[in-house]
Amino acid sequence: MSSRSNSALCGAPHNAQFERRPIQERTKAGLTAARARGRKGGRRPTTGEDPRVKTAQRMYAGRALSVKQICKTLAISRARFYRYLAVAARPESLA
Repeated sequence: MSSRSNSALCGAPHNAQFERRPIQERTKAGLTAARARGRKGGRRPTTGEDPRVKTAQRMYAGRALSVKQICKTLAISRARFYRYLAVAARPESLA
C-alpha cells in the first residue's frame, strides 16, 4: 500500500460523517412535510375487527386446541397470538 492510498483510507470515516448529516436533514424535512400533509408513519394498528384477531379469539374460546396448536394453525408466533387476544379484549373506543 502506498502512502497516498493509506491517507485516502484514513479520511473515509470523515467523509462518511460529512455525508450523513445532509441525509439526516433531508429525512427530517421529509417527515415534517409528510406530517404537515396529515400523513403519519408506522404500521397501522390491528383492530378487534380484523378477521385474524377474530379467528384467534374464536379458536382460543373453543378450548379444543392448545395455544401451540392455534399458533401453528394460524402460522403466527405465540407473542402475536397473545397480542391478538389483548386487542380483542380492549374496548373499540381505545383501539
